[in-house]
Amino acid sequence: MAKAIVRRKNAPVRRPWSKDDLRVLKGMARKEPLAKIAKSLKRTEGATRRKATIEGISLSMKPRKRAPAKKR
Repeated sequence: MAKAIVRRKNAPVRRPWSKDDLRVLKGMARKEPLAKIAKSLKRTEGATRRKATIEGISLSMKPRKRAPAKKR
């Protein structure tokens, strides 16, 4: 018995990143988890992480370490 070939109905649609998308990404970065950012942009977590990396945006939720204040 031959197996049926399963095909996708449609190819994935790639949407270009708009200025508004980048503004949302930059605004939510370091404040919200990646899953929430991706959902609000209607993109996958992988696409969101990749764009953030390309743009040099950190998605880390950890607080930044500050250098100690200089004494006079």
